[in-house]
Amino acid sequence: MTDPAAGAPAPVRILVCDDHVVVRAGLLALLDSAPGIEVAGEAGTGEEALALAARLKPDVVLMDLQLGEGIDGVETTRRLTSAPAAGPGGPPHVLVLTTYDTDADITRAIEAGATGYLLKAERPEELFAAIHAAAQGRTALSGPVASRVMANMRRPRPSLTDRERDILAQLATGLGNREIARALFISEATVKTHLRRIYDKLGVDTRAGAVAVAKEQRLLP
Repeated sequence: MTDPAAGAPAPVRILVCDDHVVVRAGLLALLDSAPGIEVAGEAGTGEEALALAARLKPDVVLMDLQLGEGIDGVETTRRLTSAPAAGPGGPPHVLVLTTYDTDADITRAIEAGATGYLLKAERPEELFAAIHAAAQGRTALSGPVASRVMANMRRPRPSLTDRERDILAQLATGLGNREIARALFISEATVKTHLRRIYDKLGVDTRAGAVAVAKEQRLLP
């Protein structure tokens, strides 16, 4: 990005989305002091971020994951990155800035199209560098997040049979054993047997735990 009039790189135009007013104010004050960064606007909800992004055409959207009422940061990210080009460079890049670093949160954000994932505990210099990297489409991850991503890539995914995957998919919709048996035309006893095997393979002992691990490991369709 270059300002043709001055012959110097144009500042990265950024939209900040965070539902906490005090946090948002602190970010705005911090970013105002950052070299090569221009705050184009601020939003307190996902819906507001979508509307402002369409109008302001920022290069980067700094996105919190938890946004209170309305759509969350992951869904907002998905809509932003899949929207028709808002500017000459295409849709804005989304840089997640959050306090949450669970495998599920990281996976959901990246799959939604986030270019980077930073924790709010990062130093200002790391945040500024990540914003510039995101503006160029380069991945920016906090150290702990990068470690989790690499660990997940190295971790062998559980090997489930086709029937176990079918049962797991039904489980994720909230069906009980009897309903799963009817849906798959098998006996309830067979469902229980498969569930025990699924629990053993995933290292869990509850239905909720099985669904959570399956989502983290991308075992569900």
